[in-house]
Amino acid sequence: MEFKDRLKAARRHAKLNQTELAERAGLTQTSISDLERGKSKATAFAAQIASACGVSPMWLAEGKGDMIPGRSETSPLQRIEPSVSMSDIQPWDDATPLDDDEVYVPFLREVELAAGSGRFVIQESDQARLRFFKKDLRHNSVQFSNAKCVVVRGNSMIPVLRDGATVGVNTGKNSFGDIVDGDLYAINHNGQLRVKQVYRLPNGIRLRSFNRDEHPDEDYTFNQVQEEQIAILGHVFWWGMFAR
Repeated sequence: MEFKDRLKAARRHAKLNQTELAERAGLTQTSISDLERGKSKATAFAAQIASACGVSPMWLAEGKGDMIPGRSETSPLQRIEPSVSMSDIQPWDDATPLDDDEVYVPFLREVELAAGSGRFVIQESDQARLRFFKKDLRHNSVQFSNAKCVVVRGNSMIPVLRDGATVGVNTGKNSFGDIVDGDLYAINHNGQLRVKQVYRLPNGIRLRSFNRDEHPDEDYTFNQVQEEQIAILGHVFWWGMFAR
């Protein structure tokens, strides 16, 4: 079978339509349709599609092995119990004291300057925050005071970052000289919080979205950077989001 045929079989095995599979895998329905029609042959998303369908990623991507891990396609599906021991979940809230190895990381947010003015500035929230382990920040070379969080809005960064995803930002890396081509950065675009891939150009910068079908590249000269009031807030070192 070709990839498109295995994809159809995996989706039918999971009893999902294209829209449902797209939502579970963090893709668009159009992407699933193109893959099933053979219009697109990209297998870069095979792992997340396989996870959504409950099939082997190696089988889906390359046709190797069994469709269902650990059994042949003709044998009955059996539940495999996890062999990992799991401890109890300990609930916490903002009133729970920090442990010695933890630190609070505040959120950055857009704040309107005056009612109805339409102008925004980016400020640190005095309420919204996340807990991070100090060792994780040290491992990523982030000073505690330089760690901030930003919420991603819109569909420009799907399928990697969906609307509502949270990213951790190292504000200590906020100059054009710090830019590593293709890495993610939080950006202050005249008061608007944005998260984009950033590239250096000979005469400016390029902002790129993962969803390039709907959000094409944005190129800015250094003069336009000044005019548009574009500033790098920091380098994205972590992200997280709910599966939905």
